[in-house]
Amino acid sequence: MVPHLATALTGPINELEQRVLDSMPSIERWFRLEWMEHTPPFYSSVDVRNAGFKLAPVATNLYPDGWNNLTPEMLPLAVQAAMAAIEKICPEARNLLLIPQNRSTGTAYLSSMAQLRRIFHMAGLNVRIGSIDPAIKRVTKFELPGGENITLEPVLRGKRRLGVKDFDPCTILLNNDLSAGVPGILEEVHEQYLLPPLHAGWTTRRKSKHFKCYEEVAKRMGKLLGVDPWLINPMFDKCGQVTLTDDAGLEGLRAQVEVLLTKIRRKYKEYGIKEKPYVVVKADNAAHGMGIVTLGDSKDLEVIRQKFQGQLPGRSEDAPAQDFLIQEGVLTSERVNDSVAEPVVFMMDRYVVGGFYRIHGGRAADENLNAPGSAFVPLAFEHSTHLPQPGSKPGASAPNRFYMYGVVARLAMLAASYELEATDPDAEVYE
Repeated sequence: MVPHLATALTGPINELEQRVLDSMPSIERWFRLEWMEHTPPFYSSVDVRNAGFKLAPVATNLYPDGWNNLTPEMLPLAVQAAMAAIEKICPEARNLLLIPQNRSTGTAYLSSMAQLRRIFHMAGLNVRIGSIDPAIKRVTKFELPGGENITLEPVLRGKRRLGVKDFDPCTILLNNDLSAGVPGILEEVHEQYLLPPLHAGWTTRRKSKHFKCYEEVAKRMGKLLGVDPWLINPMFDKCGQVTLTDDAGLEGLRAQVEVLLTKIRRKYKEYGIKEKPYVVVKADNAAHGMGIVTLGDSKDLEVIRQKFQGQLPGRSEDAPAQDFLIQEGVLTSERVNDSVAEPVVFMMDRYVVGGFYRIHGGRAADENLNAPGSAFVPLAFEHSTHLPQPGSKPGASAPNRFYMYGVVARLAMLAASYELEATDPDAEVYE
């Protein structure tokens, strides 16, 4: 099925698409040179928003799930990328242990793990799925739709190695984002490749650090394309150590929200955009489990107190101070079957391997779609080829639009590689 896309077919997004297509050789060479200097995350997914007047990433996931939403036609790309990624790390690799999220035994998530298992099996590896969830004490089999099944086995820890019974892997692939902290069983593993590294988890990661790195690469890409970097970059700010029950802390947050809204209004005026600007406020550290609050006015700050306090476990007056990311809200002008939609691009190593549209019938164009009630529609192509069509009119070719999504997603992936280098506890520091 080719989703019916209702997108803005006029305005700056088409000019941007044309510049991206015209600059394709320069873009690919630029990425090639970057990957000579920087190591891409092992795998990643990026949520992209197309407002019709700008295209920007709003979230980068280094432990992506949703692999089950990739179509069979996309699997050869994923298998090839998996081969390239493993070959770089451990050419003689034979056994791979996949470690899923704790307390994630829902059908959709387990189907995603089954798809990852399939990809790495086709890439030439023996794959077992080992859980570090204390609730998984014995080998546990789950039935999946379509007659497939998946088996979770408790991870066993030796002196320096991890495995499951009668299975000694050389590579361990985490699909656990470590939101609850780094468990001791994963520490001091020296004889095996642990991917992604532990500092890619939310114990260490901060969204503000990622978007600071993204801002840097977006400026360079903007220069390469000859466009304002704002067209591919969501402006942001960080507000540190806010206690939700403290009026002074909330006032500081309100002031920063107003500063960012003023900057966005200025840009909207510059480009003649009639939409109402807004910001998205979210916990800088996803490990706090905080949701996302959309604000179109800094006076709405009491909304933050109410929404975030409602998400806190226990008594809100005991809530610790925390850091918030204030991010420029990027509308989505895309619709699939009358529902608002945003593309999610999947990558492995440095390659785009596929993606899907996240859709939500109950959400508006300025709201977070990654919420209960969302559904997924594969990115589909009207032609048998996934390659861009350089001669097509801007806005008229799905492959061209998807290529542009892939460029922005790879920029976010490059930013993640900068971020991981900057936060690597084992990196050498040069004076």
